[in-house]
Amino acid sequence: METTKEKFQAPAKPYVYDLTLEEWQEWVKSNGESGFRAGQIFDWLYVKRISSFDEMTNLPKPLREKLGQTFDFVTLTEVAKYESKDGTVKFLFELSDKNAIETVIMKHSYGNSVCVTTQVGCRIGCTFCASTLTGLKRNLMPGEIIAQVVKAQQLLDATDERVSSIVIMGIGEPFENYDAMMTFLKVMIHPKGLNIGQRHITVSTSGIVPNIYRFADEQTQINLAISIHAPNDKLRSKLMPVNRRFPFAELIEACKYYVAKTGRRITFEYALMGGVNDRPEHAEELGQVLQAFPMAHVNLIPVNFVSERDYVRTPRDDIFTFQRILERNKINATIRREQGSDIAAACGQLRAKHMESGAR
Repeated sequence: METTKEKFQAPAKPYVYDLTLEEWQEWVKSNGESGFRAGQIFDWLYVKRISSFDEMTNLPKPLREKLGQTFDFVTLTEVAKYESKDGTVKFLFELSDKNAIETVIMKHSYGNSVCVTTQVGCRIGCTFCASTLTGLKRNLMPGEIIAQVVKAQQLLDATDERVSSIVIMGIGEPFENYDAMMTFLKVMIHPKGLNIGQRHITVSTSGIVPNIYRFADEQTQINLAISIHAPNDKLRSKLMPVNRRFPFAELIEACKYYVAKTGRRITFEYALMGGVNDRPEHAEELGQVLQAFPMAHVNLIPVNFVSERDYVRTPRDDIFTFQRILERNKINATIRREQGSDIAAACGQLRAKHMESGAR
């Protein structure tokens, strides 16, 4: 299911979060200021987390005025906020163009994880996902992605907690908004930014093969997850139309390149759908395919119910059978712990409900 992206009118001013520290250094110098001013700006944005230029009190007034004339803060208007009994918090935010996105804070024993969105809608067309129901509206600007984490951290500031990890698994395909995603990552990991450890960040892709190669060449320590969901071309093309653009064999070769280039393991995400891709023969075939990746890890995900889709959850015993078959094939496999199921925390569900009311 591919839809034409709506024409997006870029904001009159760039967002204050759109720039990396290096870009800020260039900007202040081009405006006749000393380079150290860039570090001060970064500190105000990501350490003190202010929301107006007037609060940058150690900057000269003319510079603050210039910043206000040149940049805007991202507008993320809270439309809805749901809190789960397990501590998960899900936000529906409205952007300046009235489109809506989702951001989720998940509580773990090891800290707080934020799941961010990279696009308004999605064109990948996975047949089990709510995010793709209305197609792709537009890519998010780098600052709109960054603002989601800043917003989450501002909430956690009230209890002296911090964002300890990030998953780029919200609405949209991150590798189809690659440059904005990389700007986001550079700001997140920078010691003067939010200073999130690279190994505490995971980016997930449905298999945009050219950008898997590109990401491998970035030589980061950021984790890569591949949404695989089937062990062969025929079934994967049925579940994920992206497989028709980038066939299964090409995806596997790109994954081999990534592992050889980085020395890092890949997590393969596998959503189990009752009677569709969850039979023992599917597990055996998947186990054989992944023999090529000695460090591979499979994350088994019981499919979320989406009212517009026909898929049903795999019975509990069948999930464990699938896991055992993979392990028998020497493939490490875990079952994802569900979070926020009582607040429709799965990707795209809240936005889909919001759009039923005529919103965007």
